[in-house]
Amino acid sequence: MSDPPRESRRSRFLSREEIELWNKVTADVRPSRGRRRRPLEEQPTEASEPKKGAAASPLPPPAPAEKKPRPHPAAPPAEIDHRTRMKLRRGRLEVEAKLDLHGLRQAEAQTALYDFLRHAQAAGARMAIVVTGKGVRSEEGGVLRRVVPLWLSAPAMRDLVVGFGEAARNHGGEGALYVQIRRPRGAK
Repeated sequence: MSDPPRESRRSRFLSREEIELWNKVTADVRPSRGRRRRPLEEQPTEASEPKKGAAASPLPPPAPAEKKPRPHPAAPPAEIDHRTRMKLRRGRLEVEAKLDLHGLRQAEAQTALYDFLRHAQAAGARMAIVVTGKGVRSEEGGVLRRVVPLWLSAPAMRDLVVGFGEAARNHGGEGALYVQIRRPRGAK
């Protein structure tokens, strides 16, 4: 049996009897998890169908749904530039907040870091120091010293961190990081 021409397939509506039969057949069918069963609804009657010879008027395009503009994702954190690092080292740029992660476990330290940066950002701080410690006792260095830069680079921190880098000796050297804090969205 051959398929009907494409035009007739697109413009054909189900009759009332076909709709009732379909709804009876699918009445006891369970939909997939998370979905609801929707019975077929009445289609336009044959009287309202366009005649085969008449040209069908195109429907107006649907009104575009109002979309909220998506904020641009923040850029990933970069290394603090040399000029900023020198200003910090010489005391010309003030460190406005400090967090010491000594003695914390990784999960505690990660939560403390995120909360600290959110509060520092809300308070208007632009530069902070995060002390991780050098991890002198272990051969490979401290765990926090290795993972804090990874946490600061994570997408979850992009709204908080502009950049970070190793602190100068007078601020802790290898055991501390300068963190440049991003201004909150909408702040000028």
